Amino acid sequence: MNNGTTTSTAPAHAGAVSSPQTNQVFAAIDIGASSGRVMLGRVSSVSGVSLETIHRFPNGVLELDGGLRWDFDALFAEVLKGLTAAAAVAASNGERIVSIGIDTWAVDYGLVNDAGDLTSVPFSYRDERSRATVQRVHAAIPPEELYATTGLQFLQFNTLYQLAAEPNLDGVQALLIPDLIAFLLTGERRTETTNASTTGLFDAVAGQWATDFLDALRLPRDIFPPLIQPGETVGTLLPGILEQTGLAADTTVVAVGSHDTASAVAAVPAEDQDFAYISSGTWSLVGVELDKPVLTEASRKANFTNERGVDGTIRYLRNVGGLWLLSECQRAWAAEGYMQALPALLDSAAALPAGGPQINADDPSFTAPDNMPDRIRSAVRNTGAVLPDRPAAVVRCIMDSLAAGYARTLADAERLTGRSTSVVHIVGGGSQNRLLCQLTADATGKPVIAGPVEATALGNVLVQARAAGLVAGGLAELRELVAAGTDLVQYRSSKELVAQETGTS
Repeated sequence: MNNGTTTSTAPAHAGAVSSPQTNQVFAAIDIGASSGRVMLGRVSSVSGVSLETIHRFPNGVLELDGGLRWDFDALFAEVLKGLTAAAAVAASNGERIVSIGIDTWAVDYGLVNDAGDLTSVPFSYRDERSRATVQRVHAAIPPEELYATTGLQFLQFNTLYQLAAEPNLDGVQALLIPDLIAFLLTGERRTETTNASTTGLFDAVAGQWATDFLDALRLPRDIFPPLIQPGETVGTLLPGILEQTGLAADTTVVAVGSHDTASAVAAVPAEDQDFAYISSGTWSLVGVELDKPVLTEASRKANFTNERGVDGTIRYLRNVGGLWLLSECQRAWAAEGYMQALPALLDSAAALPAGGPQINADDPSFTAPDNMPDRIRSAVRNTGAVLPDRPAAVVRCIMDSLAAGYARTLADAERLTGRSTSVVHIVGGGSQNRLLCQLTADATGKPVIAGPVEATALGNVLVQARAAGLVAGGLAELRELVAAGTDLVQYRSSKELVAQETGTS
């Protein structure tokens, strides 16, 4: 295939669907750090999985009570608005919403008291409050010991550091954001395992809470609700939710890969096991899928994480900077009156020569919102280079830096796991970014397969469909269904193409 070629890849068999025709549909609540949506998913042996966007809404942090917090009341109101619209759409089509699945970003939580009330507005991981607790946590549990049990990469906003910053945890439980939404819908308190594995308080081998760490940090042993696996039922909807949304009384909330990356990786349309993935959005999650965690000291020093995936898999990955850099630049430029559309901006960046300046795209200095173009130019100056004050040059720097970061991370993953990869799958919003996909193929020297864009929602829906008995099989069968309904685009490295055209190797 040529670079940028669109290919429809249908499976050789689609036996995972028990019936080609059904009126069963599934609602996916899929919320990222900057936006959310409620979607309806339909599963067919003919067309694979299809999604219908019912409701989109913004999400973001606000300055409140001395910190950066999520506008959670507004967020939940939008969820209910989306579910109400989804119920109406399904009814008009003669369909029945069987269940609801929820996925969001990781690590953040709300504190809920015995009466079921939020005691404060949930903090955002972009708040700086946990920076001061890192040394105190590491004094109680050395980083080497933390990693040997949890396998979690160090990020100063991991849940355990945030909990260490809480002034009072008496009489409350911490519900991670997707679990908090599920609680408000059902009244049931559970912690889904793929998100639990991002807290720094989860035993990567045992698959249970690391109670010794809770004790060492003087956290209540019941600070989190009991664990639940993807595919298990959380509960049925509360009467008030039924009345407000018009959903049927037997509609359930089903646990899915509630960490959005877990759902996204479940929907990577890989044909073989020797694949690498990049879930590209606000952050870039770059890694491979394993059967068991890698808890070596070398892995810790390389800052790789071992997070749970669907069906007990391990998402062995590292967080790399993402398209947050680009969106923040666009926001800053818009405030200055520069409103060039993203496709044109990327085309201008692609026209610039290779070999320009780069930054460390996952440096913590880029985490908080601020004037991103100025910060990027400052970071380039610190390397001894100069970045022209033109949006196209800044965008090219971001794209080159991300691609280089992806290549370094994948090379490290192969070294640390002792396995090689033959193809890179890019899913999520970044799969639409042709410049980023091509630069990634060039930097890694591997073919890049881009798509699907909505991998997270697809993984969410497929886990629900399997729980309902509409879909059978493991991840391979679920991925066949994704491929059946997705037009994929393959990119090959420029060096490979030149070698092919000239007959050299």
